[in-house]
Amino acid sequence: MGTTVIRDALIVTMNASDEIVRGDVKIEGNTITAVGGRQEADGGRIIEAGGRVLLPGFVQTHVHLCQTLFRGCADDLELMDWLRRRIWPLEAAHDEESVYWSALLGAGELIRSGTTTILDMETVHHADSAFEAIRECGIRAVSGKAMMDHGDGVPPALMEETEESLEESVRLLEKWHGAAGGRIRYAFSPRFVVSCSEALLIQVRDLAETYGVLVHTHAAENRGEIALVEAERGMRNVVYLDAIGLARPNLVLAHAIWLDEEEKRIIRERGVKVTHCPGSNLKLASGIADVPGLVDAGVPVGFGADGAPCNNNLDMFQEMRLASFVQKVRLGPTAMEARLVLRMATMGGAEVLGLEDEIGSIEPGKRADLQLLDLEDFHVYPSFGADPYSRIVYAATRGDVDTVMIDGEIVMEGREVRTIDKGRVLREADRCLARLMERI
Repeated sequence: MGTTVIRDALIVTMNASDEIVRGDVKIEGNTITAVGGRQEADGGRIIEAGGRVLLPGFVQTHVHLCQTLFRGCADDLELMDWLRRRIWPLEAAHDEESVYWSALLGAGELIRSGTTTILDMETVHHADSAFEAIRECGIRAVSGKAMMDHGDGVPPALMEETEESLEESVRLLEKWHGAAGGRIRYAFSPRFVVSCSEALLIQVRDLAETYGVLVHTHAAENRGEIALVEAERGMRNVVYLDAIGLARPNLVLAHAIWLDEEEKRIIRERGVKVTHCPGSNLKLASGIADVPGLVDAGVPVGFGADGAPCNNNLDMFQEMRLASFVQKVRLGPTAMEARLVLRMATMGGAEVLGLEDEIGSIEPGKRADLQLLDLEDFHVYPSFGADPYSRIVYAATRGDVDTVMIDGEIVMEGREVRTIDKGRVLREADRCLARLMERI
């Protein structure tokens, strides 16, 4: 990849001191080697930023690439109806080809809006196709197949035998964890307690410890879901996960809306991570998570768009605004200020994934996962005296993302994604969805 210098940028570093400097960033291979001042390209490539804003790439800590194909197919439903009546039947109809195009459709949208890293949960089958799409498009991803061996209302095509689910997860891990120069990693992904037996969850606990990987699951998203867990397991979600030994620092809980004080204590004391999905939570009418309380307690919290059928887009700019605004309604206008929100979208997400030493800020030694924003437009002016964090979180949009670099490779330039054939993806998405609709 050689040397690249991004010349004359307004660098919003998101480092520990929240430094904002105007100058150059030097990248050698996939690694940032110098930030600020004047840097020499040593015969390599120069990207003229012209004072545009350079940010770390966004880190989304909960998405479902396999669901992108179902955008608009499951609107105006609450969680359990949304799953049983729409999403599970659609996922059950997936095949290798449709998973592949769904993943590319989602990845293209993510890259276009400045997201460079995701924590992704695929469906039960055909996860190899999603990993292949991830490898090709260049996005950084921690992903895993959904695991489902239990529960009512699960289509037969998604219901697994416990040992088969575990064996397939391990096969995928051993094939894909560390692929693409470490850009792809694996996470065990039991869907949620409602659809997982205790035997499966206990073995996931042990396998994740053995392989040193994350466990990614949903918890406390919806009051009906919690009631199902209490009726069957005799305790609330997080209390149950703690009772079986899953509440550990490698556990990432998506949503975590309806937590009681005991569950908050468990999350804090066990080092569990949380991913907040405000767009999805509002659209499904699931609720509003106590994110400020978790952050104040020292819990690492990141943001995720969740899936396209419950949002209906994968735009981190929207998630940042919503995450801030819903808390201001609850707690007052000073809650979730812009600097904190942007930190959660970058370094906060990196901490949730255990990648804070590699990504999330613009510092020497970090991977070159970057986005360049062009804020020369009506909706982000005037710029004189404006707070940069406010401009990015409250005024900027995904249309302002001009260039995206992941692992030192330019994957988007001039708002055109280089690694994905947009026209073909759009055509294939429609063709695949039509075929799946006939199948179900």
